This record gives sequence, structure tokens and C-alpha cells, in this order.
Amino acid sequence: MKLSDLLHAAGYAPPADLPGDLEVRGVTHNAAWAEPGFAFVAIRGARFDGHAFLDQARARGAVLAVGEGSAHSPLPYLRVPDPRAALADLAAALEGHPSRALRVVGVTGTDGKTTTSWLTHHLLRTAGLAPGLLSTAGYRLPGGALQHFPAHFTTPEAPQVQRVLRDILEAGGRSAVLEASSHALALERVRAVDWDVAVWTHLSREHLDFHGDLEGYFAAKARLVERAPFAVLNADDPWTARLKHRPHTTYAEQAPADWRASAVHEGPDGLRFRVDSPAGVLEAHLPMTGRFNVQNALAAMAAAWHLGASADQLLSGLSSFPGVPGRMQLIPGPANDTRVIVDFAHTPPALEKALLALRPTTPGRLIVVIGSAGGNRDPGKRAPLGETATRLADLAIFTEEDCRDTPIEQILGEMARGAREAGRDNFVLEADRERAIRRAILEEARPGDTVLLAGKGPEETLERAHETLPWDEAALATAVLRERQP
Repeated sequence: MKLSDLLHAAGYAPPADLPGDLEVRGVTHNAAWAEPGFAFVAIRGARFDGHAFLDQARARGAVLAVGEGSAHSPLPYLRVPDPRAALADLAAALEGHPSRALRVVGVTGTDGKTTTSWLTHHLLRTAGLAPGLLSTAGYRLPGGALQHFPAHFTTPEAPQVQRVLRDILEAGGRSAVLEASSHALALERVRAVDWDVAVWTHLSREHLDFHGDLEGYFAAKARLVERAPFAVLNADDPWTARLKHRPHTTYAEQAPADWRASAVHEGPDGLRFRVDSPAGVLEAHLPMTGRFNVQNALAAMAAAWHLGASADQLLSGLSSFPGVPGRMQLIPGPANDTRVIVDFAHTPPALEKALLALRPTTPGRLIVVIGSAGGNRDPGKRAPLGETATRLADLAIFTEEDCRDTPIEQILGEMARGAREAGRDNFVLEADRERAIRRAILEEARPGDTVLLAGKGPEETLERAHETLPWDEAALATAVLRERQP
């Protein structure tokens, strides 16, 4: 795209001293990612100033520099008031502003973002709205499988966000769901996205090292609601009162709301609850554990309803929801048999939360398979993991979890020490993770028991000292659970 056309599409006036016929074919803020024909956006951060990498960007083929600093540059230099905003604006313009052709739902909040995003995506898919998805668990094109960014794109920046939106559109998408973190909003990674619905889940203390204080954290997340023409707000969250000046609907379990849940029952097959709503009185079933997921379901229902889903489609979508990969994911199995859950919990607090959530709906024994990573990945948590697992589960099977260059016997020994020092012996050691899973499901579990496979979640590899194995914990659990069937 010619620079003059790009700047016009991005909303910037082309300066007279820049060649308007310059061809720009990409944009990045990382000089190492620059390619021939790219614009390099020099961002001044807390540790580095992008202007120090102008020569590197030029050597890799960049044809334009963008920033707020000096024009002393080896490249033609476009001065802008906000380089991060410019990065997003230029990326959207280069991709042809794909969000303008999609119905886009943004989801923000401290808790519930990922689950609500996946639920909303599933409801829109059930309603035939061909949605794409971009969340912390990966991204998905309409009708496609979950994909992951390369390791260096762990946190997608504006160019990757816009590229995914373009891919969703080119794959036949009609809608998209984006998980919008406070960092993504504050750092303008989702700027230039044309939102249709903003979903607000909940706000509590988090990331204050970045945002400074709770007010700064709130202000970052509130950007999504301010930029969207319609919001879905959690009436049980006190922060919602400061957002109600925007066009909105509300949902809640406790407070009066447009979408309100009652008669909540949590059982081995998931959650059942009544919803009084603009769609009527609905009797809903969600095959997920954790009562907190009722609010996530309400938020997703309200967003999907606003975009045209029917009451029947909402109920069908909820009852068929397969779960979020690795997030308290219920593995389908025979009714009244062993319940198997896959979860990413790999720290003592996360494991405690998961086990406490499962205990009330487990009529039999609660069994956990858990390991701890090797290398320098917080070796101090190994003993506390052993203590937590044996305190809250009836049986813990200690096993591998990416042991890397640390002998597995050393890791398991530390976990066992944590249990023994707490006076507990309700654990066994099984170094091989697949054998540990098979033992838990096939040898130890009985009907009415719950087996929690913790620590790996949606990860696609299992790392050992001299090999990295492909890994799919949910698929393995599904296959082993089938072996229990007559």
C-alpha cells in the first residue's frame, strides 16, 4: 500500500516531507521482526527506546520509521503523538479494517474473561453467526481448530490482532470474540477494533504493578465499555455502577438484573439454573463445574442474544458447550461413572481453588494427578504442591510435568516431602504421566469419584531432559475414560 493511502486510511495527515508513493507492506514495533517494506514503530518503554533499533530495522528492510521523537533517523520518519496508537491504526489500515465487516464482542474483567469468551463464541457458532475467537488460550477461525501464536507472539500485539481479524473475515466469518485484557487495552493492542458489544465480568485487585492502583486498573478496562456502542454489565460487581451511563444490559445472580439466574444446582453433570431474561424464562444446563460459571454463562447469553441468537439457540449452545481447553474442562464420559476434569492449575493456590470447587459435587473420592516443573520454574512450590494435593484430595498421584533437566526423582521427592511433613501419606509416585493418568482413571477411580488432572491443561508438549513429546491431556483422558466403558 502506498504511504499516502495508508496514512489516509489510518486517519493521519501525510507530511509534505515524506514520499507519498513509498510502498509499505507491513508494520511492527520490534526491529527483529522487521521485513522488507515494513514500517517500524519506535516505542519508548520502561526499559528500551525503540529509536535505538532504527539501524537494525533499516538493515532488515524497513522503509519507514514512526515515533514521537527526533527525526534524526536513517529512515524516512513519521512523527506521531502516540506511537502505540499509530501501531494499531497502521496495522488496521494495512489489513483493510477487518473488524468493520464483523460483529465483534470484546470481553474484559479480572476473572472469567477466557471462559466467557469461549462461551460467547460457542453460542454465536450455535446461532450460525460463523464466529472467530482470539483469547489467551489461542485463536480459532470459523469452523477451524484452536491455533496458537509462535512463542514470540505470546501476547499478541496490534498487528497480530488485526491479522487474526482479517483471517477470520477471509475464512467466511461474520462475527468475532476477543478477550481484552487490561494490558491489551492500556497498551492499545486492541485499538482500531470496531466493537459491537463490550462484556464486563468482574473487577478485583490484579496487575497493580503495571496500572499503579485500582483506579488505573479500572480505567484501563473501562476503555472497552467506553468504545463499544453496547455493554453487557455484571450487576453483582460494584464497579458496574460507574459504567451504566453507556447503553447496556445487566446480568447477575444476586442483584436485580435483566438476565438473572436463580435455582442454581451444581451436580456431577454440571450446572443447572433458571434464567429470567428478555428471552423469556429459560431452564439452562451447562456441563461445567464451579458455580462461578453461572455468571459467565449469563454474560455470554446476553451478548449472543444482542447479536441475534434465539432462546432455543442459547439453551442448545450452553448444553453442548465442550469447555475451555484445560480450564476445569469436563471430559465426556458415561453418566453416574467417574468424572474426569482437566485443569491448568500448577501452583498451590490454583490447585487449592480447583480442588475446593470439585469437592462439593464429588460423592465419592477426589483423586488428583499433579506434578511440578523442573529447571528454574519455581522449585520452591514443589513441596507446597504436595501438601495442598494431599490435604484436599483423598488420593494424590505425583508425576511429571515438564521436568526438563531436573531429575524427576528429585521433583517427586520434594512433593512427597511436602506431604509427609504435613503428616500425610495419601499419595503415590508415578514418574510417567500417561501411566499416572491411566492408574488414576482405570485402577483407582470408582463410580462417583472425581479425577482431577492438574498442571498441563491445554499445553501441546511434555518436556523431558532429552526429548519433547507431543501432548494432548484432554484427548488422552478421553481415550482412557472410554476404556472404562463395557
